[in-house]
Amino acid sequence: MRVHYLQHVSFEGLGYIGEWLTGKGASLTSTRFWESGWKLPVVEEIDALIVMGGPMGVYDEHEYPWLVAEKAFIERCLLAGKKVMGICLGAQLLSVCLGGAVHRAPNKEIGWFPVAPTEASKGVPWLHELFVARPVVFHWHGDQFGIPETGVDLLLSAANSNQAFYYNENVIGLQFHLEVTRETLRQMVEHGAEELVEGEYIQNAEKIGFGAGYIEGCNQIMKAILEKWMGSNL
Repeated sequence: MRVHYLQHVSFEGLGYIGEWLTGKGASLTSTRFWESGWKLPVVEEIDALIVMGGPMGVYDEHEYPWLVAEKAFIERCLLAGKKVMGICLGAQLLSVCLGGAVHRAPNKEIGWFPVAPTEASKGVPWLHELFVARPVVFHWHGDQFGIPETGVDLLLSAANSNQAFYYNENVIGLQFHLEVTRETLRQMVEHGAEELVEGEYIQNAEKIGFGAGYIEGCNQIMKAILEKWMGSNL
């Protein structure tokens, strides 16, 4: 399995996803947009694409001109029928490429908060089952994606709806971070410290650190999603 991932900043990498894919013997390549000389692969040379998170917005092309090339590449992967997963900013980019829109979320959400399945998620039974117990997951976002037409709105939290969508067996978007590890958690808090201001759905660094006990549960859900998403391709 040839998996390519798009990374926007140094502190939001694959985390647990990388560990799992490596353990399965997948071939991993990446485009790191914050580095000079970044390069995108030929679509035909990859089997799956994972689009990671980042602090920028999907419409910030004036500040991050590589967003134009990135969106075009995601669209080509979708048209080619590749497996595509988006996480946080990646899910927002995926939504836009599927005809959706991204806007400011009703509430900025940073920290450990539970998500619950929607009624519509029952149409994707295996995903519904993964979240029926309302697991606590790690959030860090201020924007919200729209559910693409024909996509299934999967999850919601107390702060925001549209927490995940299922487009088809190849395409999934997650607004939160199931891939988080203790190291990526530390890096996100360190680099995003200025965002940890007082808010109803914004936890401070100490509380986020205390929530590290939820990491293993998040990783187990991520594992189940990856196994289903990859299917027999590994």
